[in-house]
Amino acid sequence: MILTKAQYDEIAQCLVSVPPTRQSLRKLKQRFPSQSQATLLSIFSQEYQKHIKRTHAKHHTSEAIESYYQRYLNGVRKNGAAPVLLELANEVDYAPSLMARIILERFLQKHEEAPPSKSVINSMLRDPSQIPDGVLANQVYQCIVNDCCYGPLVDCIKHAIGHEHEVLLRDLLLEKNLSFLDEDQLRARGYDKTPDFILQVPVAVEGHIIHWIESKASFGDECSHHAYLHDQFWSYWNRGSQIIQEGNALHRSHWFTTCLQRGQEKQFNVEHRGIYLCCCQDSCPL
Repeated sequence: MILTKAQYDEIAQCLVSVPPTRQSLRKLKQRFPSQSQATLLSIFSQEYQKHIKRTHAKHHTSEAIESYYQRYLNGVRKNGAAPVLLELANEVDYAPSLMARIILERFLQKHEEAPPSKSVINSMLRDPSQIPDGVLANQVYQCIVNDCCYGPLVDCIKHAIGHEHEVLLRDLLLEKNLSFLDEDQLRARGYDKTPDFILQVPVAVEGHIIHWIESKASFGDECSHHAYLHDQFWSYWNRGSQIIQEGNALHRSHWFTTCLQRGQEKQFNVEHRGIYLCCCQDSCPL
């Protein structure tokens, strides 16, 4: 399914005034019943991540960090069982998991002899029982499980969804009796940056000859289109002579809907350096 730019903008505009909670997602589904839950969740997550990137710096000044830490301490003194950190994150419009990271780092800096390493912080966020303070461990846990866009729990879910759809695509290739090499096989041959699948025998899809397939289990908005082109696809193309001959197309599959302006598909099809975009939410055209 392809959303028009106007449809996408309408959904994105609705997200400006709502907090990043599961309750907000349910309201969004009621507002746009024709869109799938997966599509709305993906748009919801991507728009919120854009917001966090825009406001990230102001939450990491020394003044802001100290203010948040003192508010946390005052809050747990009054009631250590209350969701102090979660409420603080919602109040200042910052992701709960990222707020938990700020407070945990500040706590460890105060109580440990050496500054905490990133690996230690990440380990404690994945397993809050490792945090030496029980009250803080509970506060961090509340932030992690109530954050629907950031944190180790969300990372695990995203990884699982991405892997699930790669398996679905692999099964489809096998069902169609197509010969291919996957990422693991390509890395074993020495390639460090590869698409998900390279077809050993090309196929025709909607008039385009397809050699590569990159699966994205996400909503494809304009920002992500250009980011993936810059960060991934052009590097595949530039290294194409090492993998396959030049002049071949990369087929990028978006499982959770994509958004294109009228005529914008020309930017991504074979006429534009071989990139062909399709949405696989309803059916995959292979």
